[in-house]
Amino acid sequence: MIRPLPPPVLLALACVVAAPAGAVTIGGNPGPAHNYVCPHADGGPALDCYFDAVQHLYTMCRDVKAIEIIEFGYDKSTEGTNGAKTEYCLDKQKQNITHPFLAALKQASVSRQAVAALKGLQQVWLSALSNLQWRKGESDAEYKSRVVQPYEEFKDRIAAIRGEYAKIESQRARMAAAAHRKPASPAHRTVLAQDKAKPR
Repeated sequence: MIRPLPPPVLLALACVVAAPAGAVTIGGNPGPAHNYVCPHADGGPALDCYFDAVQHLYTMCRDVKAIEIIEFGYDKSTEGTNGAKTEYCLDKQKQNITHPFLAALKQASVSRQAVAALKGLQQVWLSALSNLQWRKGESDAEYKSRVVQPYEEFKDRIAAIRGEYAKIESQRARMAAAAHRKPASPAHRTVLAQDKAKPR
């Protein structure tokens, strides 16, 4: 049996679901106080915002589903309009993550592997959202265990993407430094020597 959430928590969650998208900065709203798309990465790089959004927006819809289960019970949580709040949350967060996802793809475009991994993470996120519904015959413990499992996969995939992107950025930095230190060609040195030998 799920323990009911306190009224303030229910109100906060309801406000979160109903919050407007607002003007776009990185996460979709103008500042940390209003940025509920990637609140822990507001003002940071696009990849950081997207990674935060993946976890944060999933949590928001998971919490909304928990409210419905508390209100209607597992068996009736999907009957009729009982699951309307969750459906609204799913649709809204799929829209909200679009901008961070596209921005992350742009930042990661220096690495085909990182781009492919980002697309894979997005599919995993979408699948996790669709699997928030309770499955017939599933116990309370089984449901709760299942809906927290995506966090581990999110974490592992995010770490892999960060590693791939950091590797490419390191290579680019070394190449830029090497190009800056590249000695002049023999022909260039001859021209320089001739120029220095000319009377002033």
